[in-house]
Amino acid sequence: MLPLQQGISIDFQQFVPILLSAVTTTVIFIIVFLVVYRVGRSVMVRSVKNGLERRSFDDTLVGYAVSMTVLVTAVFAVALAATVAGFGTVLAAFATFGGALTLAVGFAARDLIANFVAGVFIIKDEPFTVGDWIEWDGNDGVVQEIQMRVTKLDTFDNQRVTVPNGDLANAVVVNNVANDRRRVSVGVGIAYDEDIDQARNAIVEEGARIDGVLEDPEPTAPVTELGDSAVVLSGRIWIDPSESSYGDIRAQFVERVKQRFDAEGFDIPYPNTELSGDIKVTNVSNVEKATQS
Repeated sequence: MLPLQQGISIDFQQFVPILLSAVTTTVIFIIVFLVVYRVGRSVMVRSVKNGLERRSFDDTLVGYAVSMTVLVTAVFAVALAATVAGFGTVLAAFATFGGALTLAVGFAARDLIANFVAGVFIIKDEPFTVGDWIEWDGNDGVVQEIQMRVTKLDTFDNQRVTVPNGDLANAVVVNNVANDRRRVSVGVGIAYDEDIDQARNAIVEEGARIDGVLEDPEPTAPVTELGDSAVVLSGRIWIDPSESSYGDIRAQFVERVKQRFDAEGFDIPYPNTELSGDIKVTNVSNVEKATQS
Protein backbone atom coordinates (compact mmCIF):
# COMPACT_ATOMS: atom_id res chain seq x y z
CA MET A 1 0.00 0.00 0.00
CA LEU A 2 1.39 3.41 -1.06
CA PRO A 3 0.56 6.56 0.94
CA LEU A 4 -0.80 9.57 -1.00
CA GLN A 5 -1.44 13.18 -0.15
CA GLN A 6 -4.31 14.02 2.19
CA GLY A 7 -4.19 10.51 3.67
CA ILE A 8 -5.41 8.68 0.54
CA SER A 9 -3.79 5.31 -0.15
CA ILE A 10 -4.12 2.78 -3.03
CA ASP A 11 -3.86 -0.96 -2.68
CA PHE A 12 -2.65 -2.23 -6.09
CA GLN A 13 -3.37 -5.80 -5.09
CA GLN A 14 -7.08 -5.21 -5.52
CA PHE A 15 -6.54 -4.51 -9.24
CA VAL A 16 -4.64 -7.73 -9.87
CA PRO A 17 -7.76 -9.96 -10.27
CA ILE A 18 -9.37 -7.39 -12.58
CA LEU A 19 -6.23 -7.18 -14.70
CA LEU A 20 -5.87 -10.94 -14.84
CA SER A 21 -9.51 -11.31 -15.85
CA ALA A 22 -9.14 -8.75 -18.65
CA VAL A 23 -5.96 -10.39 -19.92
CA THR A 24 -7.54 -13.85 -19.75
CA THR A 25 -10.65 -12.67 -21.63
CA THR A 26 -8.55 -10.98 -24.30
CA VAL A 27 -6.35 -14.04 -24.77
CA ILE A 28 -9.40 -16.29 -25.06
CA PHE A 29 -10.95 -13.93 -27.63
CA ILE A 30 -7.77 -13.85 -29.74
CA ILE A 31 -7.23 -17.60 -29.61
CA VAL A 32 -10.84 -18.47 -30.49
CA PHE A 33 -10.90 -15.86 -33.27
CA LEU A 34 -7.67 -17.10 -34.86
CA VAL A 35 -8.68 -20.76 -34.68
CA VAL A 36 -12.18 -20.22 -36.05
CA TYR A 37 -11.03 -17.77 -38.73
CA ARG A 38 -8.15 -19.89 -40.01
CA VAL A 39 -10.06 -23.17 -39.99
CA GLY A 40 -13.25 -21.61 -41.34
CA ARG A 41 -11.43 -19.70 -44.06
CA SER A 42 -9.50 -22.74 -45.19
CA VAL A 43 -12.57 -24.98 -45.35
CA MET A 44 -15.11 -22.48 -46.69
CA VAL A 45 -12.88 -20.89 -49.31
CA ARG A 46 -11.83 -24.27 -50.66
CA SER A 47 -15.44 -25.48 -50.77
CA VAL A 48 -16.80 -22.35 -52.46
CA LYS A 49 -13.97 -22.12 -54.99
CA ASN A 50 -14.08 -25.79 -55.97
CA GLY A 51 -17.87 -25.76 -56.19
CA LEU A 52 -18.00 -22.75 -58.51
CA GLU A 53 -15.09 -23.92 -60.68
CA ARG A 54 -16.74 -27.33 -61.17
CA ARG A 55 -19.78 -25.49 -62.54
CA SER A 56 -17.55 -23.45 -64.90
CA PHE A 57 -18.33 -20.06 -63.38
CA ASP A 58 -16.37 -17.03 -64.59
CA ASP A 59 -13.08 -16.34 -62.78
CA THR A 60 -14.29 -12.85 -61.81
CA LEU A 61 -17.37 -14.28 -60.13
CA VAL A 62 -15.30 -16.95 -58.39
CA GLY A 63 -12.91 -14.31 -57.03
CA TYR A 64 -15.82 -12.21 -55.80
CA ALA A 65 -17.43 -15.21 -54.09
CA VAL A 66 -14.14 -16.11 -52.39
CA SER A 67 -13.72 -12.53 -51.12
CA MET A 68 -17.24 -12.50 -49.70
CA THR A 69 -16.62 -15.90 -48.08
CA VAL A 70 -13.51 -14.57 -46.33
CA LEU A 71 -15.45 -11.54 -45.07
CA VAL A 72 -18.35 -13.63 -43.77
CA THR A 73 -15.91 -16.02 -42.08
CA ALA A 74 -14.17 -13.11 -40.34
CA VAL A 75 -17.47 -11.70 -39.05
CA PHE A 76 -18.54 -15.14 -37.81
CA ALA A 77 -15.18 -15.64 -36.08
CA VAL A 78 -15.49 -12.28 -34.28
CA ALA A 79 -19.03 -13.10 -33.12
CA LEU A 80 -18.12 -16.58 -31.86
CA ALA A 81 -14.92 -15.39 -30.15
CA ALA A 82 -16.79 -12.56 -28.42
CA THR A 83 -19.44 -14.97 -27.20
CA VAL A 84 -16.91 -17.47 -25.83
CA ALA A 85 -14.84 -14.71 -24.18
CA GLY A 86 -17.91 -13.28 -22.44
CA PHE A 87 -18.38 -10.14 -24.52
CA GLY A 88 -22.09 -10.76 -24.77
CA THR A 89 -23.16 -7.22 -23.85
CA VAL A 90 -20.64 -5.64 -26.18
CA LEU A 91 -21.62 -8.04 -28.94
CA ALA A 92 -25.31 -7.21 -28.57
CA ALA A 93 -24.58 -3.50 -28.76
CA PHE A 94 -22.35 -4.04 -31.77
CA ALA A 95 -25.06 -6.09 -33.50
CA THR A 96 -27.65 -3.35 -32.93
CA PHE A 97 -25.31 -0.69 -34.26
CA GLY A 98 -24.30 -2.88 -37.19
CA GLY A 99 -27.92 -3.52 -38.13
CA ALA A 100 -28.75 0.19 -38.12
CA LEU A 101 -25.61 0.97 -40.11
CA THR A 102 -26.40 -1.74 -42.66
CA LEU A 103 -29.92 -0.38 -43.13
CA ALA A 104 -28.64 3.15 -43.67
CA VAL A 105 -25.95 2.04 -46.10
CA GLY A 106 -28.47 -0.11 -47.95
CA PHE A 107 -30.76 2.86 -48.61
CA ALA A 108 -27.86 5.11 -49.60
CA ALA A 109 -26.22 2.58 -51.91
CA ARG A 110 -29.23 0.82 -53.43
CA ASP A 111 -28.22 1.79 -56.99
CA LEU A 112 -24.67 0.60 -56.34
CA ILE A 113 -25.95 -2.69 -54.97
CA ALA A 114 -28.34 -3.10 -57.92
CA ASN A 115 -25.49 -2.62 -60.40
CA PHE A 116 -23.37 -5.03 -58.39
CA VAL A 117 -26.04 -7.75 -58.49
CA ALA A 118 -26.62 -7.09 -62.19
CA GLY A 119 -22.90 -7.58 -62.80
CA VAL A 120 -23.07 -11.00 -61.13
CA PHE A 121 -25.89 -12.09 -63.45
CA ILE A 122 -24.14 -10.69 -66.54
CA ILE A 123 -20.99 -12.64 -65.72
CA LYS A 124 -22.99 -15.78 -64.94
CA ASP A 125 -25.53 -15.71 -67.81
CA GLU A 126 -23.08 -14.34 -70.42
CA PRO A 127 -25.47 -12.41 -72.72
CA PHE A 128 -22.22 -10.98 -74.07
CA THR A 129 -18.50 -11.39 -73.45
CA VAL A 130 -15.37 -9.30 -73.97
CA GLY A 131 -14.92 -8.56 -77.69
CA ASP A 132 -18.63 -8.74 -78.59
CA TRP A 133 -20.32 -5.96 -80.54
CA ILE A 134 -23.59 -5.16 -78.75
CA GLU A 135 -26.44 -2.67 -79.14
CA TRP A 136 -28.77 -1.36 -76.41
CA ASP A 137 -31.18 1.58 -76.11
CA GLY A 138 -29.95 3.17 -79.33
CA ASN A 139 -26.26 2.78 -78.39
CA ASP A 140 -23.64 0.32 -79.56
CA GLY A 141 -20.04 -0.58 -78.89
CA VAL A 142 -17.50 -3.36 -78.51
CA VAL A 143 -17.19 -4.79 -74.99
CA GLN A 144 -13.71 -4.26 -73.55
CA GLU A 145 -14.14 -5.13 -69.87
CA ILE A 146 -16.92 -6.49 -67.65
CA GLN A 147 -16.54 -5.44 -64.03
CA MET A 148 -18.78 -6.15 -61.06
CA ARG A 149 -20.39 -2.70 -61.18
CA VAL A 150 -19.91 -1.37 -64.73
CA THR A 151 -19.16 -2.57 -68.24
CA LYS A 152 -16.65 -0.68 -70.40
CA LEU A 153 -17.08 -0.49 -74.17
CA ASP A 154 -15.39 1.22 -77.12
CA THR A 155 -17.56 2.86 -79.79
CA PHE A 156 -16.68 2.79 -83.48
CA ASP A 157 -15.52 6.40 -83.06
CA ASN A 158 -12.94 5.05 -80.58
CA GLN A 159 -14.69 6.56 -77.54
CA ARG A 160 -14.67 4.73 -74.21
CA VAL A 161 -18.17 4.28 -72.76
CA THR A 162 -18.78 3.13 -69.19
CA VAL A 163 -22.27 1.73 -68.63
CA PRO A 164 -23.76 0.70 -65.25
CA ASN A 165 -24.51 -3.01 -65.29
CA GLY A 166 -28.07 -2.34 -64.14
CA ASP A 167 -28.78 -0.46 -67.39
CA LEU A 168 -27.55 -3.39 -69.49
CA ALA A 169 -29.33 -5.99 -67.37
CA ASN A 170 -32.69 -4.20 -67.74
CA ALA A 171 -32.33 -3.32 -71.45
CA VAL A 172 -32.91 -5.32 -74.61
CA VAL A 173 -29.32 -6.10 -75.64
CA VAL A 174 -28.59 -7.15 -79.22
CA ASN A 175 -25.43 -9.22 -79.56
CA ASN A 176 -24.40 -8.86 -83.19
CA VAL A 177 -21.65 -11.49 -83.09
CA ALA A 178 -23.19 -14.16 -80.86
CA ASN A 179 -24.02 -16.45 -83.80
CA ASP A 180 -21.68 -17.77 -86.48
CA ARG A 181 -23.74 -16.25 -89.32
CA ARG A 182 -25.31 -12.84 -89.82
CA ARG A 183 -27.36 -11.45 -92.69
CA VAL A 184 -26.45 -8.17 -94.38
CA SER A 185 -29.46 -6.55 -96.06
CA VAL A 186 -29.53 -3.61 -98.49
CA GLY A 187 -32.72 -2.21 -99.99
CA VAL A 188 -32.43 -1.19 -103.66
CA GLY A 189 -35.19 0.57 -105.58
CA ILE A 190 -35.73 0.30 -109.36
CA ALA A 191 -38.22 1.99 -111.63
CA TYR A 192 -41.52 0.22 -112.30
CA ASP A 193 -40.69 -0.33 -115.97
CA GLU A 194 -37.33 -2.01 -115.24
CA ASP A 195 -36.77 -5.78 -115.49
CA ILE A 196 -36.95 -7.25 -111.97
CA ASP A 197 -35.13 -10.48 -112.84
CA GLN A 198 -32.25 -8.63 -114.47
CA ALA A 199 -31.92 -6.32 -111.46
CA ARG A 200 -32.08 -9.30 -109.09
CA ASN A 201 -29.31 -11.11 -110.96
CA ALA A 202 -27.10 -8.01 -110.82
CA ILE A 203 -27.57 -7.67 -107.05
CA VAL A 204 -26.95 -11.37 -106.37
CA GLU A 205 -23.85 -11.53 -108.58
CA GLU A 206 -22.27 -8.46 -107.02
CA GLY A 207 -22.99 -9.72 -103.53
CA ALA A 208 -21.42 -13.11 -104.24
CA ARG A 209 -18.20 -11.47 -105.49
CA ILE A 210 -17.44 -9.77 -102.18
CA ASP A 211 -14.70 -11.42 -100.11
CA GLY A 212 -16.10 -12.79 -96.85
CA VAL A 213 -19.62 -13.47 -98.14
CA LEU A 214 -20.74 -17.04 -97.43
CA GLU A 215 -21.87 -19.37 -100.18
CA ASP A 216 -24.44 -20.99 -97.91
CA PRO A 217 -26.94 -19.43 -97.49
CA GLU A 218 -26.52 -18.04 -101.00
CA PRO A 219 -27.23 -14.37 -101.80
CA THR A 220 -30.82 -13.47 -102.63
CA ALA A 221 -32.77 -10.37 -103.67
CA PRO A 222 -36.53 -10.76 -103.19
CA VAL A 223 -39.00 -7.96 -103.89
CA THR A 224 -40.03 -6.58 -100.51
CA GLU A 225 -42.01 -3.47 -101.31
CA LEU A 226 -43.96 -1.68 -104.04
CA GLY A 227 -43.20 1.88 -103.10
CA ASP A 228 -44.61 5.15 -104.35
CA SER A 229 -41.69 5.70 -106.71
CA ALA A 230 -39.89 2.35 -106.97
CA VAL A 231 -39.99 -1.41 -106.75
CA VAL A 232 -37.77 -2.28 -103.79
CA LEU A 233 -35.58 -5.38 -103.83
CA SER A 234 -33.80 -6.47 -100.65
CA GLY A 235 -30.29 -7.64 -101.42
CA ARG A 236 -29.35 -10.24 -98.80
CA ILE A 237 -25.95 -11.78 -98.19
CA TRP A 238 -24.56 -13.73 -95.22
CA ILE A 239 -21.25 -13.34 -93.38
CA ASP A 240 -19.39 -14.82 -90.42
CA PRO A 241 -19.25 -11.84 -88.00
CA SER A 242 -16.20 -13.24 -86.24
CA GLU A 243 -14.18 -13.08 -89.47
CA SER A 244 -15.74 -10.23 -91.49
CA SER A 245 -16.71 -6.67 -90.58
CA TYR A 246 -20.43 -6.04 -90.97
CA GLY A 247 -19.96 -2.34 -91.74
CA ASP A 248 -17.24 -2.94 -94.33
CA ILE A 249 -19.15 -5.71 -96.13
CA ARG A 250 -22.33 -3.65 -96.25
CA ALA A 251 -20.50 -0.61 -97.63
CA GLN A 252 -18.92 -2.73 -100.37
CA PHE A 253 -22.30 -4.26 -101.21
CA VAL A 254 -23.98 -0.87 -101.62
CA GLU A 255 -21.15 0.51 -103.76
CA ARG A 256 -20.91 -2.52 -106.03
CA VAL A 257 -24.65 -2.63 -106.67
CA LYS A 258 -24.72 1.11 -107.49
CA GLN A 259 -21.80 0.74 -109.93
CA ARG A 260 -23.42 -2.30 -111.57
CA PHE A 261 -26.75 -0.53 -111.97
CA ASP A 262 -25.00 2.48 -113.51
CA ALA A 263 -23.13 0.22 -115.92
CA GLU A 264 -26.30 -1.58 -117.05
CA GLY A 265 -28.38 1.57 -117.22
CA PHE A 266 -30.85 0.80 -114.45
CA ASP A 267 -32.98 3.70 -113.33
CA ILE A 268 -32.81 4.14 -109.56
CA PRO A 269 -35.69 6.54 -108.94
CA TYR A 270 -35.95 8.97 -106.07
CA PRO A 271 -39.19 10.11 -104.44
CA ASN A 272 -41.02 12.71 -106.54
CA THR A 273 -44.47 14.24 -106.51
CA GLU A 274 -46.46 15.21 -109.61
CA LEU A 275 -48.99 18.02 -109.29
CA SER A 276 -51.95 18.20 -111.67
CA GLY A 277 -54.71 20.76 -112.14
CA ASP A 278 -54.74 24.46 -112.95
CA ILE A 279 -54.18 27.77 -111.22
CA LYS A 280 -56.70 30.60 -111.47
CA VAL A 281 -55.61 34.16 -110.72
CA THR A 282 -58.28 36.70 -109.72
CA ASN A 283 -58.28 40.45 -109.09
CA VAL A 284 -55.46 41.02 -111.58
CA SER A 285 -56.37 44.70 -111.92
CA ASN A 286 -55.91 45.28 -108.19
CA VAL A 287 -52.48 43.64 -108.30
CA GLU A 288 -51.43 45.83 -111.23
CA LYS A 289 -52.60 49.00 -109.46
CA ALA A 290 -50.67 48.07 -106.32
CA THR A 291 -47.55 47.41 -108.40
CA GLN A 292 -47.79 50.72 -110.26
CA SER A 293 -48.31 52.70 -107.07
